[in-house]
Amino acid sequence: MGLYWGCAGAVLGLYWGCDGAILGMCWGCDGAILGLYWGCTGAVLGGWGWMSVWRGGGGNTETVEGLGAWQDCAGGMGALGTRRQCMASLKHRISMPVVAGVLLVGVPYSISLAAQWLYGWPNKPGCRKYIEALKPRRIYCLTRAVLETLKYLQYGKLYFQWKLWYKNVENRKHYEKGITFGRRSNKLDLYYCPTAGRGAGEKTVPLVVFIYGGAWGSGDRSIYCLLARRMAEELGATVVCPDYCTYPKGNVLCMVQDITDCLVWARENDKKFNFDKDNIVLIGHSAGAHLSALAILFLIDGRDELFVEAGVQRDITKAIRGLIGLSGVYNILDHYEHEQMRAVEYVSTMHKAMNGVHNFPYYSPEHILNTFSGDKLERVPPISLLHGTNDIIVPAESSSKFSELLTSRSVKASLYLLPNIDHTEIVTDLMVPDRRFYHAVYSCIKREYNKLLGVC
Repeated sequence: MGLYWGCAGAVLGLYWGCDGAILGMCWGCDGAILGLYWGCTGAVLGGWGWMSVWRGGGGNTETVEGLGAWQDCAGGMGALGTRRQCMASLKHRISMPVVAGVLLVGVPYSISLAAQWLYGWPNKPGCRKYIEALKPRRIYCLTRAVLETLKYLQYGKLYFQWKLWYKNVENRKHYEKGITFGRRSNKLDLYYCPTAGRGAGEKTVPLVVFIYGGAWGSGDRSIYCLLARRMAEELGATVVCPDYCTYPKGNVLCMVQDITDCLVWARENDKKFNFDKDNIVLIGHSAGAHLSALAILFLIDGRDELFVEAGVQRDITKAIRGLIGLSGVYNILDHYEHEQMRAVEYVSTMHKAMNGVHNFPYYSPEHILNTFSGDKLERVPPISLLHGTNDIIVPAESSSKFSELLTSRSVKASLYLLPNIDHTEIVTDLMVPDRRFYHAVYSCIKREYNKLLGVC
């Protein structure tokens, strides 16, 4: 076994060292760094291999040629115990660089390359995509972004809570599950207001449509069952949580169409579920806030690609009392630049869902708002924006800039920058009352919700 590792280490050291030098000449500075990495890695593995030969050879100093430190130590000492001490010292000196190399180089490269293999290589021609993928800065930033997701392990308890609640048949008295709607036969769940009657002739309550996030590529309505249930109680409203087609099943236009289909369904089923179809508030998180804003602006603009009759579009627009956006994206180009800074732009689904960089302005609420005339601006409902100051996924500047634009365009807007709250907490902490920021976030939502409905 020692002979095997020795030969393997020597061959790998020679191969990677030469390969690194060639890459350095071909690729410039980045290649030089990679060459140094591969060369050093090969050298370390080579040393490890020769060390393995010594171990396999029973301690014969002739099998550790090239290790001058050992020969200097062992040459003047005949005692077997002393020689073993020197061997242990040398083994320690070699094993530490190996461990350090694996931790500092091997692990980051493995994590980032696995992420890019799973979610997409850089959009470069030929072998240039691999060159871009192996840039040290991209490796570091992408590894950091992947490791940041480990914090989601803290939501393990919450995961089992909503899983069990959604599967419990007894909870079906609180909501209607799996209602089909729209052109793509998506599903939605409807949560009853616990203080309102459900029979004919009972007083109707407003409708809240909650659009979840998921980077335009993931998400499911069942995840938000606890949130929707609590929201129905806190706001005194019927809450609808629809699914929508995410990438790669559909692009951003399909997502907006699905949200519009949900609003069309609401106008057709108000009497059946006893809610007020003319008092609708949209609440969206992250990509859901972006899609909600986009759906409202598309309806105001009368976009043909929604494939909804013009009269119906006008009726829906009048029925929407406002939007509450939680940590939303409102300028796609700005967010793409933020993704570039974090080196996640190629593994992110955003640019793919938008059908390429050239479509960023078309699907940016900020850009659309800048194109509106006075008549269309008057039909934009009030928009309330909430954003955590600890958000590194979507920086708080996204909401700040959108709020400034809304105000400059004479659209009613409110902005809440919530201290110490990150991108996930602003939505997960709405699920159960014992969460840290439950009351802080709901107090802002309830205040804005009542303002939108003219209650206060």
